[in-house]
Amino acid sequence: MAASRFDAIGVPWHIIVDGGGAVEGGLDADAGAELRADDLAAVHARIDQFDRDWSRFRDDSLVSRMAREAGTWPLPEDAAPLLDLYRELHDPTDGRLSPLAGAALEQLGYDAAYRLEPRGVPRAAPRWGDALSLRETAAGLELECPAPVLLDVGAAGKGYLVDLVGELLRARGAIETIVDASGDLRAWGGRGIRVALENPANPAKAVGVVEVRGEALCGSATNRRAWGDGLHHIVDATTGRPVGGVIAAWAIAETALLADGLATALFLTEPARLAERFAFQWVRLFDDGRLEGSPDLSGELFA
Repeated sequence: MAASRFDAIGVPWHIIVDGGGAVEGGLDADAGAELRADDLAAVHARIDQFDRDWSRFRDDSLVSRMAREAGTWPLPEDAAPLLDLYRELHDPTDGRLSPLAGAALEQLGYDAAYRLEPRGVPRAAPRWGDALSLRETAAGLELECPAPVLLDVGAAGKGYLVDLVGELLRARGAIETIVDASGDLRAWGGRGIRVALENPANPAKAVGVVEVRGEALCGSATNRRAWGDGLHHIVDATTGRPVGGVIAAWAIAETALLADGLATALFLTEPARLAERFAFQWVRLFDDGRLEGSPDLSGELFA
């Protein structure tokens, strides 16, 4: 068994792999050795490539170039699952969840320079068809932008990267694998792990414990990226303003991409609407202390 801890894309990562046996004790396991140097280098290269494509916080990224110039942009090979999920989440959230909310986040102060000072009144994000369109070509997926557009894939991007890193390690021989990117995690293999759900009002306490077995758990909370009274990173794309009511949400699903997207969507719509289309478990915590979860939750909540 081997493990590694490092910081990347602004958050701590913890990876545990076992080439031929079960992962004992979940994320607190004493792995006893670092990941092989070549495996770790491959992980860092994959994370950096994803960041160079999708980050709106670095000037050399594809997203930043699209924000500066209109045109037709070839997208990376990993683009389709990510953008497909955003399109699937559009209807059950009534358009409130959108990768086109990047400009609203910048207006609110959550920009590449981390000014953390609002500038003017937030505006609703443009509609998909007005701001951009996707086109399948022989060379791959292309994004047509009639005008510069700032994308933000933060609602599902980190979860997707967890999937990509885990699958990379699996392709390099790992059997039991756990990839945790600051609360967005996925476990491959048969051994279950128990994970506490952090109370955003008091991070030293938990509001529940869930079990993850061969699936992903992702969570989001309004305190994770907050910089002023009522200002945080979960934005309603139809208004350009941060959402209220729900202060934390978690989702358990087959992949971290799906779990991450659903955890964000739980701030913007009712779980029943999402359950009509997706198979997942969920937990929500409200600003009045109310705590609710799906009937089939693999764990317990501390009422």
